[in-house]
Amino acid sequence: MVGKYIQLQDAYKSIYEALRHAGFCNNSRLVIKKIDSEDIEEKGAQALLADVDGILIPGGFGNRGIEGKISAIKYAREQRKPFLGICLGMQLSAIEFTRNILKMKDANSTEFKKNTKNPVIYLLPQQRAVKMMGATMRLGAYSCNISKDSKAFKAYGKKVIYERHRHRYEFNNRFKKRLEDAGVVFSGINKKYNLVEIIELKDHPWFVACQFHPEFKSKPDKAHPLFRDFIKSALEIKYGK
Repeated sequence: MVGKYIQLQDAYKSIYEALRHAGFCNNSRLVIKKIDSEDIEEKGAQALLADVDGILIPGGFGNRGIEGKISAIKYAREQRKPFLGICLGMQLSAIEFTRNILKMKDANSTEFKKNTKNPVIYLLPQQRAVKMMGATMRLGAYSCNISKDSKAFKAYGKKVIYERHRHRYEFNNRFKKRLEDAGVVFSGINKKYNLVEIIELKDHPWFVACQFHPEFKSKPDKAHPLFRDFIKSALEIKYGK
């Protein structure tokens, strides 16, 4: 678990609980290693992540520790570690891929670099004139259509899902075709607003990142499908099941 609020005991409480639910579901007890993303910036991903079986990047705001999270995503992609990105974790996954696979080294989010030449993540056009940002987040449940040949569909077992959101910035569809051609699968789309909800990597054991917050719908007796399959994949790779 690579976050920027690791020192705050309750900052990621819902994610820790969802991970434990997934452990129960897979008849396993998880050991959650909590890593500050700024420590990765200082020590490198290899030093802190070599001994883990899966990597999760949660949501968050602001640019502190962002490069550490991107390094952790790069490590998960290159080392083929099971990966789950949530909200900001999805956005940074798109940025990492654009920087390191498409070689657009200045790819960024306008949240962190307002005038970036390659805004992979940006404010929707209708939000750009808003001055008071407090009430402009995309909040609540939105529908998501899932493509059949995807890890997301395998997890959910259905074509349409509803998940809860809490964010402001979105994936910039201007980059979609180039990312698809390079191996990114856009497996979940909100059709009403044409917004990217889930991305995956084609040639990876289990690399799934979502714009929504699946942890909000996980229960002790019913682990969320994405958390369940994330842990299942880590177990399969570790023990060869």
